[in-house]
Amino acid sequence: MKDRITIEGHDGAFAAYIARPKTVSAAAVVVLQELFGVNADIRKTCDELAEQGFIAVAPDLFWRQEPGVDLNVISEADWQHGLRLYRAYDRDAGARDIKDTVEAVRELAECNGKVAVLGYCLGGLMVFLTAVRCHGVDAAVAYHGGDTEKYLGEVDGLNAPLLMHLAEEDEFISKAAQAEIKGALAKRPNATVYNYPGQNHAFSRHGGTHYNAEAAALAHERTYEFLNQQLR
Repeated sequence: MKDRITIEGHDGAFAAYIARPKTVSAAAVVVLQELFGVNADIRKTCDELAEQGFIAVAPDLFWRQEPGVDLNVISEADWQHGLRLYRAYDRDAGARDIKDTVEAVRELAECNGKVAVLGYCLGGLMVFLTAVRCHGVDAAVAYHGGDTEKYLGEVDGLNAPLLMHLAEEDEFISKAAQAEIKGALAKRPNATVYNYPGQNHAFSRHGGTHYNAEAAALAHERTYEFLNQQLR
């Protein structure tokens, strides 16, 4: 299929969704999923990035557990399914998979050699881990990465420019955790954190319960500006 590629990782091969811009060669953005897999929301995010002129690739992070997960964000059964996968997910192995994806995407014929990572919730955390552990990343964008505060001891490894979006009323990232994240990143000149007052977790998720068009548009505008600055 023209919208799928295979990543030959060090631990095994796994699939990825790809959206291509009209013009190549182009910079690439590796898009990292929430607990719902590479679902309609993530594919739409990739398509929107392609419209902005980027190659967008979303690897299947759950390939070890259950390849091809594609869950509905408004189904309670799918939520529970995704939560089970999320809790069992091996984050260290996942970080290696993302590094393999970044390296594979950089070698695509249509890629100009610059690659960013961008992710949401689980993917937002994995963006942070990738940015501090994988020095081949040119830029990183994290939307409401749950548990990021647990990995702030690795912040000194941050070399890539990082943009982070935090929802002030996030029910999964406490205000105390947000304060820890902001405090740690304030010491890093290459990190920028934006706060969204009144917003809940996943305020930018297409079709999500807490979707807020105004806040989502602002976050995406900031993201596109940042990616253009770092990758063009």
